[in-house]
Amino acid sequence: MALGGAAAATAAATAAAPDTAAAATLPRYRRPRLRFGRDGRFTIVQFNDTQDDERIDRRTLELMDAVLDDQRPDLVILNGDNLTGGCDTAREVHQAMNNVVQPMESRGIPWAVTFGNHDEDNLHLNDVDEAQMLAFYRSYEHNVNVATAPGVTGQGNSQFLIDGTNGRPAFNIWLLDSGRYAPETLAGQDFEGYPTWDWLRGDQVSWYFRTSEALERRHRRKIPSLMFIHIPLWEYRFMWFGSVDGRTDADHARGAERHGIVGERNEDECPGPFNSGMFSAIQHRGDVKGVFCGHDHVNTYVGDYYGVLLGYAGNTGFGTYGLSGDERNRLRGARVYTLDERADGVLTDTFMVFAADYGIDLTADDQSIDPLPLPRG
Repeated sequence: MALGGAAAATAAATAAAPDTAAAATLPRYRRPRLRFGRDGRFTIVQFNDTQDDERIDRRTLELMDAVLDDQRPDLVILNGDNLTGGCDTAREVHQAMNNVVQPMESRGIPWAVTFGNHDEDNLHLNDVDEAQMLAFYRSYEHNVNVATAPGVTGQGNSQFLIDGTNGRPAFNIWLLDSGRYAPETLAGQDFEGYPTWDWLRGDQVSWYFRTSEALERRHRRKIPSLMFIHIPLWEYRFMWFGSVDGRTDADHARGAERHGIVGERNEDECPGPFNSGMFSAIQHRGDVKGVFCGHDHVNTYVGDYYGVLLGYAGNTGFGTYGLSGDERNRLRGARVYTLDERADGVLTDTFMVFAADYGIDLTADDQSIDPLPLPRG
């Protein structure tokens, strides 16, 4: 098993959380150029919820390595909960982040991250917040995250274009920070009885809408795109049941037929207490072809909800919760996207691949390893 060696001239290995001055000293590279191949094709792999501390389960890396070698993607998205609350020091945070980026760094594959609800779980101990994490991720040679949109809630809200074979933009990637947890109170009221996850805020929805319009004006057409967020939208549940209020098998049968749903749903969707309105904005603009999340580890379904794919990427990390009993690790996997610039909408297919496809040990136990070496900065 190849665990992914450290790439030369990558991130600084610091034993303390980088403050503003320290972050400014991290290496900076010219962003890798993203472009469709000569055959007009482009492949994206999404890893979700690697979610481990500095002593990662070896099978998480084995799975990432196997998927990368099999699918040979042009871009990888680490879509939130990249680490968990077990990191008690800044060095352990850096080691946990480094573990999950080395499979791409060692292969020279461009990659980007979003944040989930667990990335800052031990902030009170390690003092490394998401802004500092983003600076650390961006210090790697093959990272393609751009600076977070100024004045917008969260970290890493951004978009970047993928050029076609003619050198003009053919596809766009949206990355949004879906937040962590709802506050204890809002306007003097608590959230008892409501979901206590976070939600996309109005300024994020507005930023997407305005930026989408600006891209259309600049390029004189809408650029087809995918959006990656960690926490699902409420519309995922509506789609699954073909209803807002119904929760019966008959409701799901109607939703599955109407929306062409494939994949598994083994736990309730866990959105926040408010519907952000992002889906309405997306459907109105018509450029986003799919919204994909993680968060709910044992859901892998995808469907077409009124012209927009809504889907899960399952869960990559073996160190997190999964199914019950001996089936705990059955759904560890990744989602793959195939793009063809000659096709209408560009996105031509998406599918899941699983650890079982690669003969990886699915035993329901812990197989943690020592941290991968931090690269020399």
